[in-house]
Amino acid sequence: MLKTFKIQIGGQVQGVGFRPFIFNLAQTHQLKGTVGNNARGVLIYVNGISATLMNFMEDILEKAPDAAIIQSHSIDEIEPMEFEGFSIAPSQKTAKVAIPLTADFAICTSCKKEIQNPSNRRYRYAFTTCTQCGPRYAITQKFPFERAHTTMSQFIMCKSCVTEYENPKDSRFHSQTNSCADCGIRLQLLKNSGEPVQIENEKAVLGKVAHFLKEGAVVALKNTSGYLLCVDATNDKAVKQLRQRKQRPAKPFALLYPNMERIHEDFEVSDYEQEALESRVCPIVLLDAKQRTKESLAESVAPGLDRYGVMLPSSALLTLLSIEVEIPLVATSGNIHGSPILSSEKEAKEKLGPVVDYFLSHNLEITFPQDDSVCHFAHEQRILLRRSRGLAPNLIGYTPKTNEKVLAMGAHLKSTLAFTPNGNTYVSPYFGNLDSYEVLQRYTDTLQRYTQLFEELPEVVLVDKHPSYQSAILGKELAKNWKIPVVEVQHHKAHFASVLAEQDLFETKTPVLGVIWDGTGLGDDGMIWGGEFFVYQNRQMERKASFEYFHSLAGDKMAKEPRLSLFSLVRSGTIIEDKFSKAEFKVYQKLKENTTLKTSSVGRLFDAVASLLDVLDISTYESEAALLLENLAWQYQGEYIDLLEGLSFENIPSKNIIERLVTLKNQGEPQTKLAASFIHTLAKGILKVANAMEIGTIACSGGVFQNRFLVQTLIGLAEEDDITLLFHKEMSSNDENISFGQLAYYQNIKE
Repeated sequence: MLKTFKIQIGGQVQGVGFRPFIFNLAQTHQLKGTVGNNARGVLIYVNGISATLMNFMEDILEKAPDAAIIQSHSIDEIEPMEFEGFSIAPSQKTAKVAIPLTADFAICTSCKKEIQNPSNRRYRYAFTTCTQCGPRYAITQKFPFERAHTTMSQFIMCKSCVTEYENPKDSRFHSQTNSCADCGIRLQLLKNSGEPVQIENEKAVLGKVAHFLKEGAVVALKNTSGYLLCVDATNDKAVKQLRQRKQRPAKPFALLYPNMERIHEDFEVSDYEQEALESRVCPIVLLDAKQRTKESLAESVAPGLDRYGVMLPSSALLTLLSIEVEIPLVATSGNIHGSPILSSEKEAKEKLGPVVDYFLSHNLEITFPQDDSVCHFAHEQRILLRRSRGLAPNLIGYTPKTNEKVLAMGAHLKSTLAFTPNGNTYVSPYFGNLDSYEVLQRYTDTLQRYTQLFEELPEVVLVDKHPSYQSAILGKELAKNWKIPVVEVQHHKAHFASVLAEQDLFETKTPVLGVIWDGTGLGDDGMIWGGEFFVYQNRQMERKASFEYFHSLAGDKMAKEPRLSLFSLVRSGTIIEDKFSKAEFKVYQKLKENTTLKTSSVGRLFDAVASLLDVLDISTYESEAALLLENLAWQYQGEYIDLLEGLSFENIPSKNIIERLVTLKNQGEPQTKLAASFIHTLAKGILKVANAMEIGTIACSGGVFQNRFLVQTLIGLAEEDDITLLFHKEMSSNDENISFGQLAYYQNIKE
């Protein structure tokens, strides 16, 4: 006897071709019923006998689309219903959204083939997508994920697209982003004055753009997640021109390569790096350049560095452009330095008009603009440098411990938001420095969109302890307006809680050493922390050691001038006097004598060593000193010097490290050897602390652990000592994880 069953599937199951998959699977099992999206995921009603239904359920779990992530499933017998066949039902929204937001997917192999096939009707159509690829989060307006709920709703499908959409055997069966050249998104090529560029037809646009790029022009290209600024990466004059116009003197630019073969020609690529480059995320991956590559690429792409950020085309538009130009392109965020990535034509023309020569725009509205995600690898360990397109806003591995609706406001410099409105955890893409009005506006706009999208307001707001962080100021204002409590979470404890949560360690019975190293964060004692050792056990977190304090000078200026960190750590001598005018030296000496504010920051220690080794005295971008120092360290191949050898300590003696380096420099030791020995000493220092405390598990967080040389060295040393080493898996180790860490700390730690 046939029975009727209701099946609910939860997780990342909307916008991934799940309903077409269920439809065709039901045909295979000869079942009658319906499938549709609802606020909790995908809802299936089906008639069948119990044994057939169990086989059907087993196939759902085992054969789901690659892009799907099933987090929950249930099957219940209900009152009998009658169905004529099996169909895809209109979406239901009987409750508030309680599913992950599907991230954007890079163009799939099938769509790449179609746009390059002259006999295919989507030949050279720059917005080709299917159920397995294309923008999702970027164009979402509300849920469930249906075309009518996205910015694609303005494009009415033509007869051919409707036929595909309704055909169960077609790869675009119920593809919500389906379109073609007859009914879809339109490209527009403009001069920076706003005047249209005359072209024969739309298919000739990209050929024209390629011509402009090869001529040395700067082009602002609107991708499906926001604008990119593009120039010929082999043309040093063009790259320098972009730097000058964008006010970005030295920060490395990302490179767009047409295919994997070209990347292999120019870079050393491991299996892990290739897998990341070709993944659905399609991030920027930092790679070691071959010698001839450094000579062929413009020197100003990545000044002073041997590693380059490289990516493959993430969309049909970028794929077609890459085919046209055939050369590597600089493809950097479309913004003015310090501002968020732009996505509207109006804003782009206002702000990028003086920067670019041409605009390549289109008429698809982008709801959530995003930068490209960025990562690199220490052996197989992935180190996220920026978590954005393709990764945000879901954090599927972490389930909130309660139903309390919590909003975490995050940090200040690498700001993100975390929100738990419905049993899922959402961590926004990286926004940037909240000192920028435009970044703060994007941050607040996104927060407002989240409360609208999920139709929920928080019940508690979490903020950093630093009273001057814009995120904390705004969080306290919101809590007051909403009449809900606000809770402060110390910066480095949030870092530690973040990595504990990702590694699912809150239930562990054995102690975990948390090594939290970054540039800055207000400590519980009112000092600037940044080189901390915590111990977690029994839901309690305690600071046990740190780097020794040194004077924190001149506020934010210290982070921008590595010479000030050196000034703070060195007693006297020409090694620092030569870096300052007499008037400056006198001012800073007096400041050093009178200031009571001190820091344990490893970020500033890196700065001091970079200045000491004459790598950099004044930075032009964040972490420039640390990047250049790491670049030096990779050039050294010999034996390291342990700068802490022979010293006994509780707190790591920063000044002793600097004094030893001063002596070795004066003895003529090579710059590369000293850079490598410094980072090696830090890695060894971690293990010395762990062994002294008799702790066998170490969890690392903070921006310093984006340093590949440090992580790779630490992994090697930990294996020798049989110590378990844990890093972030889905989050960046920098301040992007603070919002999530605040949330994890609040839900799991007893104070």
